[in-house]
Amino acid sequence: MSTTIRIGTRGSKLAMWQAEYTQQQLKAAGFESELVIIKTQGDQIQHLSFDKMEGKGFFTKEIEDALLRGDIDLAVHSMKDMPTRSPEGLSISAVSYRENPADWLLVRRETMAEGPLFQLRQGAVVGTSSARRKAQMLSFRPDIEIRDIRGNVPTRLRKLSEGQFDAILLAAAGVSRLQLDLSEFHIVKFSPKEFVPAPAQGVLAWQACTDDKATRRILKHLHQAEVSAVTNIERRVLNLLDGGCQMPLGVYCEQDPEGNFHVWAAIADTWNAPVRKVRLSQSTSHLLAERVVEALRVG
Repeated sequence: MSTTIRIGTRGSKLAMWQAEYTQQQLKAAGFESELVIIKTQGDQIQHLSFDKMEGKGFFTKEIEDALLRGDIDLAVHSMKDMPTRSPEGLSISAVSYRENPADWLLVRRETMAEGPLFQLRQGAVVGTSSARRKAQMLSFRPDIEIRDIRGNVPTRLRKLSEGQFDAILLAAAGVSRLQLDLSEFHIVKFSPKEFVPAPAQGVLAWQACTDDKATRRILKHLHQAEVSAVTNIERRVLNLLDGGCQMPLGVYCEQDPEGNFHVWAAIADTWNAPVRKVRLSQSTSHLLAERVVEALRVG
């Protein structure tokens, strides 16, 4: 590790927020850092939805390659974009606080209809490129038309404002962190227990080389163990199902004040197939993910 910690990040506004937040946290712990912007496959391929892109980790691979080459000292990722297995030689060394994990539906006020669920007119055009969001949205409103939408959060909001869609689905975390003005839209704020988010949605993950003990020690200053306890379960379910961003899978876990774990999960075979949902609770995390997967498979 160099004297100044080199942070690898994507260049989108949200990724830059994540990287700058990382810098602030490191500075508070007494460490200087600089940002290194890296383009990923997910940034470069804009014409395909996530479920049509090959492989896993298309928002992380190029950054992980830079880590392995020694071009950067640590990487900051949106944890929901990360494959459940790090490449050999790399480790997730810390996770952040959790921003609101829910999904929000943003609706153009001009197209709202009184009566129908979510105030979406019959046959409304809803934008999302997430197979999980597509499946769950159609389970609530099978009459709507789903269209793919790509681009960063501000770009998606612009497309909605221009009338290319009647509504779009976004992660509350990204909108909140960017402090965007949403006053022109009607917002439906889903409960993560009903419209189940992606595993680890709202959490940042910091990744470093496994043998870089100096950087990994520094990252301990940033680590939120109570968040890790629940995201480990969410990502374990994803891992057991061998899924990535393409899988129509939502998993959300909470730990109550008594230490009990509660999991809500939703899965579909494809984005336009029926959604199966389960809820399970137990006093420890032991084999909880395995129970969730078994219940999802029985469905």
